[in-house]
Amino acid sequence: MAKIKLFLSDVDGVMTDAGMYYTASGDEFKKFNTHDGMAFNILREAGIKTGIITTENTTIVERRAAKLKIDYVYQGAGFKGKLAAAMEICVKENITLNEVAYIGDDINCIELLKAVGIAACPANSTKKVKAIPGIIHLQKSGGEGAIREFVDDYILIE
Repeated sequence: MAKIKLFLSDVDGVMTDAGMYYTASGDEFKKFNTHDGMAFNILREAGIKTGIITTENTTIVERRAAKLKIDYVYQGAGFKGKLAAAMEICVKENITLNEVAYIGDDINCIELLKAVGIAACPANSTKKVKAIPGIIHLQKSGGEGAIREFVDDYILIE
């Protein structure tokens, strides 16, 4: 396996529990896990670039990414799929997809999960994602520290 130079993550179902929460006035909120947040810090300190690729487009994700100092944020329909977004980042970083780690949980992640050097999915991922050959099945669910588990146990093994 090539040395990982870029870590990418989906948001809903990976950084969150996949829930969509709304207040009576229509405000949306999401629950993020601080252990996952620390994982992004650990990656940055190890010299690994980080990114989020999600089909949702929310201010919440923008704010979380800024707080975590994530290098690349791709949201919404402004790109032609998660694999295309990852390939664009690889060009900018002058790396190959084999040097990328990605964690995703649903069918819109499958193409990218199959293309990267190391792929993982949270425990609450869909059956189709779990069936990808060679994918790492994490013990933790999305929003419960799955990113931290992936980073600690498979990316930056001490």
